[in-house]
Amino acid sequence: MAVAVLSLAGTFLAFYLVANNLGWVPRVPCGTGDCGIVQSSRYAWVGPVPVSAIGLAGYLGLFVLSLLGLQESMARSRLIALLLFGGALTGVLYSGYLTYLEAAVIEAWCRYCVASAILITVVFLATIPEVKRIRGRVGE
Repeated sequence: MAVAVLSLAGTFLAFYLVANNLGWVPRVPCGTGDCGIVQSSRYAWVGPVPVSAIGLAGYLGLFVLSLLGLQESMARSRLIALLLFGGALTGVLYSGYLTYLEAAVIEAWCRYCVASAILITVVFLATIPEVKRIRGRVGE
């Protein structure tokens, strides 16, 4: 349930950033840091896709998987556990790379990006118990 709630929060945050990248909402207000520099840098896009859309897809995927894992029929699924843990691990590693870019390359910080980095880290930590399910040791 924790992963579901956290990934839903991440979904809303990432959707806001996607809406900003696509010009659906006014420029991102940033009282601290410089979101505009980060969001307009060449690192904010992977080809034609905004990085925030990748985050949105990741958070949505984690949300759906976590809801599936809450279903009684799938509560012991090793595949769901593996996908949750692997997805969260991938997200935290990619977020770490993006945080490195903010610090060392762009030299500017976006509070929303930092919030997402913290959020995906907490999601990852919440998926660590899934390792027992992956190994087939549920209930130990």
